[in-house]
Amino acid sequence: MTWGQPRGLARWTPAQLAYGPAHGADEEGRALEVSLAAGVNLIDTAEMYSNGASERRVGELARGRDVILATKFPPSPFSKLENFPKALEDSLRRLGRSFIDLYQAHFPSRRIPVPQLMNLMAGAVEAGKVRAVGVSNYSAEEMRLAHAELAKRGIPLASNQVQYSLLYRKPEMDGVLDACRELGITLIAYSPLAMGALTGKYSARTRASGLRRFLPIFRSQAMDAVQPVLELLREIGERYSKSPSQVALRWLIENENVLPIPGAKNSHQAAENASALSFSLSSEEIEALNQATMAWRR
Repeated sequence: MTWGQPRGLARWTPAQLAYGPAHGADEEGRALEVSLAAGVNLIDTAEMYSNGASERRVGELARGRDVILATKFPPSPFSKLENFPKALEDSLRRLGRSFIDLYQAHFPSRRIPVPQLMNLMAGAVEAGKVRAVGVSNYSAEEMRLAHAELAKRGIPLASNQVQYSLLYRKPEMDGVLDACRELGITLIAYSPLAMGALTGKYSARTRASGLRRFLPIFRSQAMDAVQPVLELLREIGERYSKSPSQVALRWLIENENVLPIPGAKNSHQAAENASALSFSLSSEEIEALNQATMAWRR
C-alpha cells in the first residue's frame, strides 16, 4: 500500500499515515528480490494506493519477472460503474501489462451494483485483459451473488480479500470463510499481523506510530490483553527458531483456502514474512492458538 514514493496529496493517504512510507526505491526492489527467492510471487496493489504510485512502482519492479499481479477497482469511493473501462486501462498502463492476473472489486458500493460489475469483469476476462476475478471486503451474501453472476458467464470467482488474523477472526463467524470453502474461493487475508500488533514490537508501553496508535487494538488495555497471545507465539516460535509474526502467518497458511498477504516496507520485513513458508505447525499448536484467541472470534 505504501510503495511508489508518492508525491503531493498522495503522501497523506490513510495507509501512508498509518504505516509510514516504504523505505525507498532500493529497498522496494530488494523486498521483491528476497520474496521471489523464497517462492513468494504474488503482489497485491490497487489504484487507490498512493494515488496510482503503488501500481506504477509494482509494474516497474515486476517487468520481465514471473510475478502474479493483483490490483483493484474502483479508484475512488465516489466512482461509478461507467468508470470501469477507463480505470481498467489506467491500471494496465501503470502496471505496464496487457492483462491483470487478478482484478478485484475493492469494496461493495451502492454506486456499483454487484451484478453489473461482475458482468463488466467477465467481459474483461473474455477480452483477455483480466485472467481472474476477485472481490474484497465482500460479505458472504455479496460474495455468493458475485459468484453466481460470474458463473452465468462460465467464469469462477477466484478470491475474496478480507481482514483476517489471530486478532480478527470475524470471517470464521460471519459466514465468509465457510462460503469460501464451499465455493472453492480463496480467502486472501489482509492485515494478517493485525496491523503489527502480532509482531511483538508493541505493548501498552511501546505504542505504534502514526494513525495506528489511535486504533482500538493499540490502546493500552487491548495491548495488555494481547500479551498472552504473544507469549504463546514466542513459545511456539522457539521450537522452530521463528518469530511471533512468522508463527501468526503460519497459522493462517495452515487454514484451508486462506492466503495471507503481509505488507513489507523493506527487504528485512519481506524476508521475515517469507520465512513463514519454511515450517509447519502441529495440530496441537494450531488448536492452542485457536483457544488463546477465542476472544477475537466475534
